[in-house]
Order: sequence, then structure tokens, then C-alpha cells
Amino acid sequence: MHTPPGTPAVPGFLLYLTHLHKMTALIIGATGATGNDLVQLLLNDPAYSRIVVFVRRPTGIIDHKLFEVLTDFYKVEDVAEFIKGDIWFSCLGTTRKAAGSRNSQWQIDYEIPVKFAQIARRNGVSTAVLLSAYGASSASNVFYSKMKGELEERIDALKFNRYIIFRPGLLERKHSDRTGERLFTILLKIMNTLGIARRFCPLPTMTLATKLLKAPKVLSGGRHVIELEKIFTF
Repeated sequence: MHTPPGTPAVPGFLLYLTHLHKMTALIIGATGATGNDLVQLLLNDPAYSRIVVFVRRPTGIIDHKLFEVLTDFYKVEDVAEFIKGDIWFSCLGTTRKAAGSRNSQWQIDYEIPVKFAQIARRNGVSTAVLLSAYGASSASNVFYSKMKGELEERIDALKFNRYIIFRPGLLERKHSDRTGERLFTILLKIMNTLGIARRFCPLPTMTLATKLLKAPKVLSGGRHVIELEKIFTF
């Protein structure tokens, strides 16, 4: 059966409305490797009473704290009423190959997070945590790095009370289906063993998710950038 955008995928809508005053996390990119790990950590964290994920289809996760909003990501305003809470995590991202074109990647990696951020800020969300990328800079000549840099700046302009940016390098995903990524991960690990390029050590997604979860608990208001070389020790 087709479920319209914005329809809860699991029971609990009325209960959800009564929990808005408690610690609520909002997540886009929840079905990606890092996002999925973050969801699991949030569900097990007693500091959060509600985890709201915006997804194209149900995740299959059953938990009383989880509230799924089936979303048409090209019509984000349709789910604006659900983009309310304390902390917004953006883990959304793709590759050009998966997206099919540079324009499609821009839509997914830039346009959609910006729209969510605008609505979240409008709805009073005070904290934004953005999963960006190593080398992100609006001045870069590399398309991906420039896109991520412009995304960081666009969200920064919204003036969240607290804005935390993570810039990881190569991610080590469990059961990755990206052949090039797997091979490069193996190569980097060999180089690391030889004492080469240690700052670019592959970062397990669960490690990154743990840092994403930790950041809002230990960082005060304002803008914070967690660079690649600081993530492991953060």
C-alpha cells in the first residue's frame, strides 16, 4: 500500500506530539552506513526519548523511541510539521556514480540538507550536526569539496545556536559494495602499517557515529569544526 509523504511508518504519532519538549533527535541519511550506526546509538542512549528519521521507505527497525516519517525528499515542505526537536543530524550523502550525474549529486548532497536545515531552524531546532567531508571548502576547484564547503556555509548562515561540522576522510563501511572504496581502504591500512599516511587512516562508520553522538553533549554553543585529524581523539 502506498503511504503518502509525512505519514508515520510506525504507530505513535499522538505520543510523539507529547514528547516534543524532551530530547528529540532528527536525522536525515539514517539508512546510510554512518546514519544507521547513529540511529542505533541514539536508540540506546537514555538522553533521548524520541528519534525521528526521515526516510523513503521503512527501515524495518522496531523500537518505541523510533518515529519514522516517510518522505519525498524533493518535497521536504510536506513533512515540515515533523521537523521539530532539539538536535538535527545530517548524514545524507551519495557518490556521483550512485546519483547518476553531477546535478543529481548536488540535489542530494546540497539542496536537500539545505532545505531541511532551513525548516529545522524555522521550527526552533537549536543544534545542527553536519557530516561533511575532508577538504570541504567553497573555494576548492574540486566539485565535491566545493559542494560540501558551500553546504557548510549555507547552513552556517542560518545561525543555529550550536553548529557542529565533522570533516572525515575515507570511511570504512561494514559490508561496503563499493569496490574502489574497499580496495583503497585495504591499501591505506597497509600504508598505515608501514607508518605512511597515518592521518588518513580509514575511519569506521561506528567510530564516526559515536563522535557524532558525543559532540552535542560536550560542545557549547557556537560553530565547531572537527577536522579529520581530530576525529579519532575527539
